[in-house]
Amino acid sequence: MKKWLYAITLVSMLVWLTACSSNQASGEESSGYVGISMPTKSSERWVNDGENMARQFKELGYKVDLQYAEDIIENQAAQIENMITKGVEVLVIAPIDGQAGLTNVLERAHKLGIKIITYDRLIQNSKYIDYYATFDNFEVGVQQGTYIEEKLGLKEEEGPFNIELFAGSPDDNNAYFFFDGAMSILQPYIDSGKLVVKSGQTKFNQGATLRWDGALAQSRMDNLLSAHYSSETVHAVLSPYDGISIGIISSLKGVGYGKGDNPLPVITGQDAELASVKSIIRGEQTQTVFKDTRKLAEKAVEMADAVLKGEKAEVNDTNTYDNGAKVVPAYLLKPLSVDKSNYEELLIDSGYYTKEQLGK
Repeated sequence: MKKWLYAITLVSMLVWLTACSSNQASGEESSGYVGISMPTKSSERWVNDGENMARQFKELGYKVDLQYAEDIIENQAAQIENMITKGVEVLVIAPIDGQAGLTNVLERAHKLGIKIITYDRLIQNSKYIDYYATFDNFEVGVQQGTYIEEKLGLKEEEGPFNIELFAGSPDDNNAYFFFDGAMSILQPYIDSGKLVVKSGQTKFNQGATLRWDGALAQSRMDNLLSAHYSSETVHAVLSPYDGISIGIISSLKGVGYGKGDNPLPVITGQDAELASVKSIIRGEQTQTVFKDTRKLAEKAVEMADAVLKGEKAEVNDTNTYDNGAKVVPAYLLKPLSVDKSNYEELLIDSGYYTKEQLGK
């Protein structure tokens, strides 16, 4: 009888151990809990970023809560609060507004020992941010400004050339880096008169586009064209983001640019969004800056994985990103300038898009 009971017990233990092993191999047992807070689903890059991170975390065995706040600050704060209540151990946050709305919830997270990684956009005025994962945002602007410099031949041609300047959302810290980077290239030409801003609007706040809204950019471009270009030609437009570029192009085409002997100006962009890459192929938008968000998502996952294991995350910048409360340790990835001459190499060959997606 005792031998029989012993055999049953042994078999039960073996079954239990096998089940545990199977669960671990399939990722059913989580080794930690991560909250991912993205700003909106209205931009494809945030959807891709969120889904890429969620997939990679799950592959590492982590439980994931991914939320999109649809550009409503109160939604994002409430979603993060909910993640904290659920017991997340790390928060990866791409803020809607880097300057407001999250102060209290971040303090609560910190007090509970939750590590905070700010993603792509820096959260301002909080001493509770542990790490920052982003691209070299000043370099993004440098690449946009340099592209305009090269396409207009500013080093060789006498000019003058007419240009208008657009900037990103004033509540996004990255927007200032983009603008400053571009102006580090363009400002000397404006000062010398080789580049002329007919509107006179050369400051960030004059060209700022709240929430990166393409419709707002289109409306502003409409106003600039009617006020300053009834008999003049726009030769270039500095646009910091693809969604803004699309709005600018719509405005320009509305008054006849892109037809006959009236070509569209040089128009920059950022994020290599599908609609804009197709526009580049059609010969409308001229350039975009490709930030391979697969690599950014991978880096953020690596950073979170390290802190969940009680280790320090890898960084390569400890000086640049002062959020007003502390200098946040950051990892900066390199962006790439894309136009019609190299989009196949950088976007198709890398697997970011397929030929079918681009209509090739």
